[in-house]
Amino acid sequence: MTSFIEQVLLELLSRKVNISATTFILPSKRAGSFLINKLSKHTKNPIFAPRVLSIEDFAEEVAGLSSVDNITALFEFYAAYLTCTPKEKAEDFDTFATWAQTLLHDFNEIDRYLIDYKSFFGYLGNIQEMNHWYLQEEKTPLMENYLLFWNKLPEYYEELQKQLEKRNQAYQGMVYRRASENIRQFAEAASVSFVFIGFNALNNAEQNILQTLLAAGKAEVFWDIDEIFLKDDQHDVSLFLRQYLKSWPYYQENRLNIVSNSYSSSKNINMIGVPKNIGQAKYVGELLSKLSPEDLQQTAVVLGDESLLLPVLNSLPPNVGEVNITMGFALKNAPVSSLFEHLLKMHSTPGNDTRYYKDLMLILSHPLFQKVTGGHSQKLMEKLRKENLVYVTRDEIMEGVPGNVQKLFEICFLDWKNDPGYALQALQELLMIFKNRLDTDQDRLTLEFLYQLHLVVNQLTNLYQKYPYINSLKILFSLFKDLLASRTVDFRGKPFSGLQLMGMLESRVLDFKNVILTSVNEGVLPAGKSSNSFIPFDLKCKYNLPTYKEKDAVYTYHFYHLLQRAEQVHLLYNTESDGLNAGEKSRFLLQLEMEAQSQHQIKNFKVTPVVPPVPVHLKTIEKTPEILEKIKARAAAGFSPSALTTYIRNPLDFYKQYVLDLKEREEVEETVAYNTLGNVVHDTLETFYEPWLQSDVTIQMLERAMERTNDEIQKQFRNHYTQAPLDSGKNLLIYEVARRYVVNFLKWEIKNLEEGNDLKILKVEEKLHAQFPVEELDFPVFLKGTVDRVDEFNGKIRIIDYKTGKVEQSKVEVVEWEEINSDYDKYSKPFQILTYALMMDVADPLPPEFEAGIISFKNLQGGFLKFCKKDKKGYGAKKENDITSETLEAFKEQLKNLILEICDPETPFVEKEIKQNAW
Repeated sequence: MTSFIEQVLLELLSRKVNISATTFILPSKRAGSFLINKLSKHTKNPIFAPRVLSIEDFAEEVAGLSSVDNITALFEFYAAYLTCTPKEKAEDFDTFATWAQTLLHDFNEIDRYLIDYKSFFGYLGNIQEMNHWYLQEEKTPLMENYLLFWNKLPEYYEELQKQLEKRNQAYQGMVYRRASENIRQFAEAASVSFVFIGFNALNNAEQNILQTLLAAGKAEVFWDIDEIFLKDDQHDVSLFLRQYLKSWPYYQENRLNIVSNSYSSSKNINMIGVPKNIGQAKYVGELLSKLSPEDLQQTAVVLGDESLLLPVLNSLPPNVGEVNITMGFALKNAPVSSLFEHLLKMHSTPGNDTRYYKDLMLILSHPLFQKVTGGHSQKLMEKLRKENLVYVTRDEIMEGVPGNVQKLFEICFLDWKNDPGYALQALQELLMIFKNRLDTDQDRLTLEFLYQLHLVVNQLTNLYQKYPYINSLKILFSLFKDLLASRTVDFRGKPFSGLQLMGMLESRVLDFKNVILTSVNEGVLPAGKSSNSFIPFDLKCKYNLPTYKEKDAVYTYHFYHLLQRAEQVHLLYNTESDGLNAGEKSRFLLQLEMEAQSQHQIKNFKVTPVVPPVPVHLKTIEKTPEILEKIKARAAAGFSPSALTTYIRNPLDFYKQYVLDLKEREEVEETVAYNTLGNVVHDTLETFYEPWLQSDVTIQMLERAMERTNDEIQKQFRNHYTQAPLDSGKNLLIYEVARRYVVNFLKWEIKNLEEGNDLKILKVEEKLHAQFPVEELDFPVFLKGTVDRVDEFNGKIRIIDYKTGKVEQSKVEVVEWEEINSDYDKYSKPFQILTYALMMDVADPLPPEFEAGIISFKNLQGGFLKFCKKDKKGYGAKKENDITSETLEAFKEQLKNLILEICDPETPFVEKEIKQNAW
């Protein structure tokens, strides 16, 4: 295969052109490196290397101006904006930046296409006025200001150019306009010839530059086009070149230098649907594993979506010895960058002297921070969880910090005073601390990322010293993110050997025998109708500015150029819907099939990863001697009602919680959890009722308790939850729920007394512990628990359990005693209250008849929900509310059976139902 660059060089060498005296201009610097490499192979004698420039560098040379980056252009634009705007109407930089970036993009477009800016902006202002308020006879101040903005655009544009020209600087579009204006004089003075290679879509300035040089006889242009596309008037590959052939005077008398006929040659094209982006990366590795070392030297992996770089690198097979990566790794995707982003975001958020726990967690849990600080960051995170600290003071953060990391914690968490200068100094100190604590050999990649961040901070420092507009951390944070997004970490390798891994733009002018192209999906190739512009579509059409039609044509050219001289082509696309990706294959693939050449072998298929079927079984844990010892220890300490009902619900959960002692990890409760709400209500009622033990409760006592409810609820929230205020957000709603639970309950108690009932409190939050005889076992078994309340209501003992959730009467009724050990949903509530009754009867025998039940705070209208034994299911059943010795004996029998099952060495713990992520 002869590449296009080789064809051009061979053509020039055959004509005895003085290569050393020629300046080559190509779309990218990467293509220039390939040109020098190919030239070295086709020259027999030593020669001086020619000058090789990218089109951007050539435009700067002609214009006599140096390009500035987008951030610098933004600051210069703000200075121009302030010059043109009265001080009282000027926006701050932060607000200005939200719309100025888009306007700078439009300025670039206007200049690159040599538009008369005065008529253009006048037209744009008229459109805005007609679109919004052309029917309004009288304009309001808002309307006047809005239209004033559009009418002042020419003034902004002129002032920005004036300021930049004072320093011999320009944004990119301005460079092209000046180059276009200077090209005639430049051509007359030029003593060398210019060769333009591999261009396609040229803006008006570039067209004027090339036409002027062609007319002066100082240039040649080599277009890389295939005759199939050139002859097809409808094909977008040749859209731009057809326009040039019709409109350029040079081509009225001259023909194209080279027209290829490679596209129609024999090609094997595989269109492969792969699920997910990671699936594509893995399949790329599989394709490469089948290539010989010779084929790998002529292979390019082109990433339609450049975010696949790391997955593809991690999927390369062992036979890939050398890789040349021509695209950089985005610095914003480096793990280290997120730490500095979190820090700047935390300090740029206005607030008081406290830090929000989520901000702290993001920094403390970062791998680099943990590596440098040892175990202290982990201890601090555990403290936040244990003490439920939603907002943390700086003193609490610095408490107990070891001396070796004290400086690091001070830099990260003490006040940066909303001072960008102080913040930049702090970031530089932080970078040096991390650099000095890392190992040069083990952490080379992290150190490279830190160096790149050091360059970003240096750039920000220079901008801060030069421009007075960076006056807050919020602005600094925004600029930091912009610089991160634009900076890449370059890979070093041998540019002309091994596998070539590149993005779509890096493939311009280059040809490969084997091509693997990923992400050939709609929305990626082509990118679709995305627009970041104030210029409406009809105005773009009027002034011949590029629209999505032209942008699609650019993608079309790049796509077909990759295929033009290739022999083996693999086109991968994602078949799955991920986020904004609809999983739709690109129109280019459909077009390839419709326009297939006779020599093209096109195969269309889908691949899926091999996922072996994994049979799902209920987990079973056999009882080993060690497990039995744990069960004996648990029996000696006491089985609680909640432990026993957990076993009924799912034996595997009982095994994890009460045999292995696995607890859920504590997390900071930013919003009050449901169990915390229950604890607050329980402890508030305990505080009220405990002084009334063995006393008759009166209406006056309950009314006094109601008056204290607000203060007591707040106190209990502080004890159980946090010191954070409860006067806003969800916590205010939950606080109000807790307050109403208590108040409504006290009102309900008052109503019972007003109806002539007597109430005497016997026990409140009583801890129970009683031995339960099981003759079949050779070790003691105990029961334990805490009963919420025991009272005497109209002379009858009641055992009461509070529930903050909603409970219906049907949930405290038993029909068949055998079911109480098997149906958790139906019988967990009666099981619990009967266990309390049994323990109390063992400790101090209860009367022959008493009651037990539940008070549900969400169902107070139901009153005291009494335990009930029914003789049958359905309507007409006889109900028995009194608990007697016969009731307790029947329950004892079932409880004994349950405990025997738990302690039986031959009965394993078997999961009751399939649960996601059970382990």
